[in-house]
Amino acid sequence: MTGAAGSASERRLGIVLVALSAAVFGLAGVLTKSIDADPLTITSWRGLIGGILISAYVFWRRAHGSGESLNLGWGGWMLAVLGTAASIAFIAAFKNTYVANVVVIYATVPFVVAILAWLIVGEVFRRETALAATACLAGVAIMVWSGLSGGHLFGDLLAMLMTFIFALYAALVRRFRDAPVVWAGAVSAFLGIFPAWLVSDPLSVPLEDVPLLVAFGFNFALAVILWTEGARRIPAAEAGLLGTTEVPFGIFFAWLFLAEVPPSASLVGGAIVLTAVILHAWRDWSEARHAPALPGMVEKESKKA
Repeated sequence: MTGAAGSASERRLGIVLVALSAAVFGLAGVLTKSIDADPLTITSWRGLIGGILISAYVFWRRAHGSGESLNLGWGGWMLAVLGTAASIAFIAAFKNTYVANVVVIYATVPFVVAILAWLIVGEVFRRETALAATACLAGVAIMVWSGLSGGHLFGDLLAMLMTFIFALYAALVRRFRDAPVVWAGAVSAFLGIFPAWLVSDPLSVPLEDVPLLVAFGFNFALAVILWTEGARRIPAAEAGLLGTTEVPFGIFFAWLFLAEVPPSASLVGGAIVLTAVILHAWRDWSEARHAPALPGMVEKESKKA
């Protein structure tokens, strides 16, 4: 196989893996709402199963020469704690509002990251990013306004909190560039085990919930692994564009498995946000596609937490 053919094959594989990651991640809302346990208990089980699987993946990579460090340092521990907090808010949000609202609000992460990266590491964001962020803010405002009368305001606010925490996590990944982010994700999952023990007994869940809780752990780990393996084979802009498919996947699965149809205000606000996100991601991908390659440029590995 020639180098060009090999490169094309790797790119195709990367596209498939990232798209599969988006589909797997899109099942998170369905799994959360299908489990009767409280958010902390769900986070605990998801963290135990997911943490074991992601750890096994990290050690497998190390055995195959990845050279990934297991030394988190204070930056890595900060990422792990933030990841745990984001996971708790994420699952609690699904319990208190529509799946569509959570996944749409979560889709605004890149713009919140741009603002935080500007504040934390001084990255200047473009005018197009500012315009897209403004459109996203308008879309989210419509959804939240709907929640005032629809009884799901608390869940929408949790989704906004989760989005902010995860955006801070992503911005700090840029700040702590040497931190082993995949390993930090595994540690974050394990940290999610403990909060439930402070207020309840995660082992007292009904037997019918156990298979779903275990499946949720596998779902989480699989999404992380697929994203990690796929994103390192394609440009970051292309991975970001493909990642936007999490939104329609999440809404479709909620309709298919839960018969959940959000109110019209959520659909209108979601359409505004999704349009802004896709157009911005498409612009990034187009610019990256036509940009001249720089000698010696090495693509950095990305990950989804």
